[in-house]
Amino acid sequence: MSWNDVAAFWSDYTLRTVAAGAAVIGATAGVLGVFAQLRRQSLFGDAVSHAALPGIALVFLLTGSKEPAALVAGAAVTGWLGALCVTGIVRSSRVPADSALGLVLSVFFGVGLMLLTWIQRRPDASQAGLDRFLFGQAATLLTADVATMAVLGGGAVLVLILLWKEFKLLSFDPAFAALLGLPVRRLDILLTGLLVAAVVAGLQAVGVVLMSAMLVAPAAAARQWTDRLAPMAALAALFGAAAGVGGAVASSLTARTPTGPAIVLAATAIVMASLLLAPRRGLLAGVWRRWRRRRDLRLHAVLLDLHALAGQHGDPTAAPHAAAVLRAMAAGGSVRRSLRELADRGWAADAGDDLWTITADGRGEAARFLAAHAADGRPEAAP
Repeated sequence: MSWNDVAAFWSDYTLRTVAAGAAVIGATAGVLGVFAQLRRQSLFGDAVSHAALPGIALVFLLTGSKEPAALVAGAAVTGWLGALCVTGIVRSSRVPADSALGLVLSVFFGVGLMLLTWIQRRPDASQAGLDRFLFGQAATLLTADVATMAVLGGGAVLVLILLWKEFKLLSFDPAFAALLGLPVRRLDILLTGLLVAAVVAGLQAVGVVLMSAMLVAPAAAARQWTDRLAPMAALAALFGAAAGVGGAVASSLTARTPTGPAIVLAATAIVMASLLLAPRRGLLAGVWRRWRRRRDLRLHAVLLDLHALAGQHGDPTAAPHAAAVLRAMAAGGSVRRSLRELADRGWAADAGDDLWTITADGRGEAARFLAAHAADGRPEAAP
């Protein structure tokens, strides 16, 4: 594909608008999803998004308007109420957080579906245009919709940046934050409000059902790459924006592919790639570390066998030992390969005729290995 093809592809107004809106949603949800994950509230966005549905229906019933700004305002109000209900149930009863989330989610979502059904059956109105908030309809986004998302998302991220230290302390150690005199309760409510803003900003594009994935997936992917909060938030924003743009492009290239699910699938692909490829937490890195650890243990086992055999002689270099003896002493693995690697490292020497001896450097490494394991309180590898 040439640069002219790329320029022509991005000259499509609908694609640009949808991609911009999806990028805004992904970046905002990614940053705020990091704090939701740190506070073990990853599914909090699911309850908020489902609780937003009654607000959308009520605004239409009261005003008859389908303006996105009015519908988003109604979604924010009931989403906020749903969040407060979850918090209130957990604090005032013995109901665990997951049960409270499920309760609020099902009740508010059921009320929302009931209101949408009632609107559909009214002779003077139709729910056309409202049901897009269930699964999202990013292809219908206009520039004004993207501007509304940018205002909501940008405002939420700006508040987060201004109160970064406070929110950081609240997420990691709320008890210590209270001891320092910080208004923990108000900060908690404010952070909840920011999560609500992020959720309602993406309802039109991703929908009630899938919006929680945009909070969870970018943060989960970013967590695989770093242990520091600021880089994690930046990576989550990048992954969320990439998922939004990637889903929008994939939807435009494939006929009859809804954009909202395509965005979520793109976010899922980023999570899977992170789980596999992250240098410290990735599955492939874990396999590589385990393989190296096993290889190192086999290598040192052969070295310790050589060290033990050499200790039986006054001059270790004058008493080479057959590889067959070392194979008999080894618990398993390729002794010959280990001997070659020991020779490459300068810890063993080939004396010819399949005889091997330990070097001075090898004796030093064996002594260091035994001392390190004795210091760790682990049983030493007996020859």
